[in-house]
Amino acid sequence: MITRKYANEEADVVIVGAGAAGGVLAKELSEAGLRVVVLEAGPFRDPQSDFASDELTMKNLGWQDTRIVDGNNPLKMGHNNSGRGVGGGTVHFTAVFLRFHESDFRVKSEDGVGENWPIAYQDLEPYYLRNEREIAVSGPKHFPWGSYHGPYPYPEREPLSPNAYTFMQGCEKLGIRSSVPPLAILSAPFEGRPPCINRGFCNQGCMPNSKFSTLIVHIPKAMQAGAEVLADCMVTQVLMKSDGKASGVEFIHEGKTYEQRAKVVILSAYAVETPRLLLHSANAQFPDGLANSSGWVGKAIMPHSSHDVYAKFDRDIRLYKGTPVLATTQDFYETDRERGFVRGYSLHAHGARPVSFGQAISQSQSGPLWGKRLREEMLDYNYYARATMVGEVLPNPDNRVSLVEEKDEYGLPRAKVTFSYGENDHKLIDHAVVTMSSILEAAGGQVRFVVPDTAHLMGGCRMGNDARSSVVNSYGQSHDIPNLFICDASIFVTSGGANPTNTVMALALRTADYIKEQAKRREL
Repeated sequence: MITRKYANEEADVVIVGAGAAGGVLAKELSEAGLRVVVLEAGPFRDPQSDFASDELTMKNLGWQDTRIVDGNNPLKMGHNNSGRGVGGGTVHFTAVFLRFHESDFRVKSEDGVGENWPIAYQDLEPYYLRNEREIAVSGPKHFPWGSYHGPYPYPEREPLSPNAYTFMQGCEKLGIRSSVPPLAILSAPFEGRPPCINRGFCNQGCMPNSKFSTLIVHIPKAMQAGAEVLADCMVTQVLMKSDGKASGVEFIHEGKTYEQRAKVVILSAYAVETPRLLLHSANAQFPDGLANSSGWVGKAIMPHSSHDVYAKFDRDIRLYKGTPVLATTQDFYETDRERGFVRGYSLHAHGARPVSFGQAISQSQSGPLWGKRLREEMLDYNYYARATMVGEVLPNPDNRVSLVEEKDEYGLPRAKVTFSYGENDHKLIDHAVVTMSSILEAAGGQVRFVVPDTAHLMGGCRMGNDARSSVVNSYGQSHDIPNLFICDASIFVTSGGANPTNTVMALALRTADYIKEQAKRREL
């Protein structure tokens, strides 16, 4: 049984999902005086008692429910791309806090691929700045790429990890620029939180609270402002009124079904669960799913290509040292036609704990590694360095989220995630793998393993000005249902070549401002 502040009355806003976007929206809207309810499918954790420096145990931070995968390059779902619990994916992300570049918003105009966003970099710039200030992002004195070069609110992290220094040495020898990335990890005390002590278990949840997450930053502030946050509540339906507006949501908690009525419904449930919920909520008025008159709900999902290169050295590297990503380059971010493909990628020096290292190299591109040989390689774990890519994947409507007949424990059809790389995607990956290998070899390493991977799923409910070819407008407002908003990575039009969390949160701030203004005018 749950205690509900707004059980018998209509809330102003109900938000589905308490991750990067949901947390920001909850804080902003509740502090503006709106009555806000947040429904989260996973638990409400306490970092000090519920996190552990244990790779296997903390897999539960990811969404582990069964999803059906399909396509030529089926995605690995779960911990590497989505979260479950208050804080969502911010609880276990690497905290790399990059901005998208100006070109990311106009790829159709500049490169003839994908679609242009209905907004420009300049529309998000003030929100990027707010994000970085409000969570005290640490960063270098000068960041060489994109439109913003610093300074960041807090200085860069020091010292760096041996893996980061190795990556930078290789870049320097090849004439490639490198830098410490901006990180949502404290380099000095801030709002009662301590600076990072380099435990290195960022992907397992930060026990000291040095790393940002909406669990420890936005959600507490939202609750202090009056928001009601209900954990372990799986939303199963968006409820509709006869006038074509949303009336609230239905959710299940401990086997019992409840309703939460609201004037505004916001879905911030991730690039799989948001389309899934819209499609499942189909009714007589919206037979193809809610907000889907365009037919684009679930279409054009985009992961980042994320191949890893592991190189062995004749000296200790110790991949467990420091936070995962402490060096990066974006020298290959923008289109260079001489490479034979469009768009680009970021490269990171990326640490790895022993279990993830073993799991990765066992799935090497050169063939499965197991038994005696795997054990022998694991004994040399301390001598390996790792580089990883964040590669832009072009949108393709055939890459999609759909529903299957098989039901889950809540009676919901399971999500089917279909994905295949395109020709441009393959060429980009090949170029990045060669570049990463060259960097590690220039630093003195011998490349032993290339491991295919993906991360950061985006798309499925893209924004646009034309209701015939998009799901929402630039504020995340449904073209079809004016009081239904979508605000998460599913509204991305293209994927960029940078970690998306800062952009997700910037969009959430912009949407919150829009909703607050509409509420003042009583237009919602």
